[in-house]
Amino acid sequence: MKKIILAVAIISLAWFGIAKADSTTPQEFVNNLSQVPGKLQSHISMEIEKTKEFQAKNWIKMKSDFAKLKNIFIKN
Repeated sequence: MKKIILAVAIISLAWFGIAKADSTTPQEFVNNLSQVPGKLQSHISMEIEKTKEFQAKNWIKMKSDFAKLKNIFIKN
């Protein structure tokens, strides 16, 4: 069973690889390959910014939740 699944996976990957290879020229392939580092850097920097925004929002919420909890247990 594992051999059949492996064979199907290999054939599928080969099929999609051939179909994709036919639609691009070698120059387009080299051009796309040269753009990968820039796209990767852009993706990572966007993820970092989204994480910072998410953490900032949750930090503000956590601080207010902690203040409410403190007010419940510590009455001045």
